[in-house]
Amino acid sequence: MTIPSLTLVRQIAKQPVVADVAGETKKQWLNSKVAKRIKKGDRIAVGCGSRGIANIAVIVRATIEALQELGAKPFVVAAMGSHGGATADGQRELLASYHISEAELGVPVKTDMETTQIGVNSWGEPVWWDRNALAADGVVTVSRIKPHTDYRSKYESGISKMCVIGLGKREGASQHHRWGWKGLQQMLPETFKTILEKTKFLGGLGIVENANEETALLQVVDRDDVRDIEPALLDQARTLMGRLPFEELDVLVIGEIGKNYSGAGIDPNVVGRLLIEAAPELETNKPKITRMICLDLSPESHGNGTGVGIADLTTDRLLKSIDPIPFRMNNLTACFLRRSQLPFAFPTDLTTIECGIETCWQPIPEKLKFAMIANTLEVTDIWVSDALVEEARKNPNLQIVGTAKPVPLDANGNIEQEKMFPHSVRGRRSQVNGKAGH
Repeated sequence: MTIPSLTLVRQIAKQPVVADVAGETKKQWLNSKVAKRIKKGDRIAVGCGSRGIANIAVIVRATIEALQELGAKPFVVAAMGSHGGATADGQRELLASYHISEAELGVPVKTDMETTQIGVNSWGEPVWWDRNALAADGVVTVSRIKPHTDYRSKYESGISKMCVIGLGKREGASQHHRWGWKGLQQMLPETFKTILEKTKFLGGLGIVENANEETALLQVVDRDDVRDIEPALLDQARTLMGRLPFEELDVLVIGEIGKNYSGAGIDPNVVGRLLIEAAPELETNKPKITRMICLDLSPESHGNGTGVGIADLTTDRLLKSIDPIPFRMNNLTACFLRRSQLPFAFPTDLTTIECGIETCWQPIPEKLKFAMIANTLEVTDIWVSDALVEEARKNPNLQIVGTAKPVPLDANGNIEQEKMFPHSVRGRRSQVNGKAGH
């Protein structure tokens, strides 16, 4: 069995979106309780992380401009735990890739890894915080609020986690992750209480995105309100997040994996695989996928192939693109190893996918439920086999675009992903590189 012809299916459910991201960001800051805490001349640290966030450069710039309007002297501080190889240069490079740099923003960008112990949490564990943030007159964060890839809680990815693990740098990240998922689910909120008591954290901008990875909601949350408001924003994010609109798949092909798409490389919330040592798979996770394949690692991941093991099969070139230094650093710090165990690999996309089809437990070609997505962040467009087209016809939130087409392969047997997903991160990257080459 080889790759079937595929039909493009598009998710068309209406999504909320912020029309003027810069304007709404400034409005949120200037009209917030946080604004009343800032005095003229205050040095305010703006915590920025390593996650891919829509409009992040616009949001950070507008945040800095709002703080300047309030008379403050803002500067950026890296709030990304051990990412970027747990080095100052690595974290600076990551921020610069999102256009967060001194040259582009006109303010200092501090990525030093030094921390200070500010106290002890209720577990008896030390609490670490970024030294530059601690020396500021006030600290705010720019945080996307979304379901976490490792655990379920009232507080997942968002303001609290950025304060605890992002600004905790390598020490804070290591300390919580060495307790496994319990360190995130149960200890993280306790550490945040200590941070509220011992630091000049003022509040954070909560960012919620829709299923199309557009900015859906912006809300500045004061330090006194984070523990009450963040869970509600998380519920909104969970409702809006992109998902695969099928209950079961025999084969799922993911064009690219990477840290710019998910902290886990492949978002478990999208593909329905948690894969955490000694933790049961969630029965509510959908879809149920028999064979998962990933083809490439995004260049934005800087060689960090975290999450490659969520897939069953991959390509030789993806494994060759992994840089062992950030890859090992991130996974050994996170203490989640199973997800990054290397899967079977093959020389070409064609041979990799054919092996996936042959081992997916569906030997009847007409019944094969086969789907391909660009990555687990952008799931609006999905290419599917005939068996899934019939399911899609019954879903009012899905639009069938055109008719079935053979998958475009180059002379080496690799999929021309830019042709299948021209509006994806990879497609846009290819267009920019193409223009640069002329």
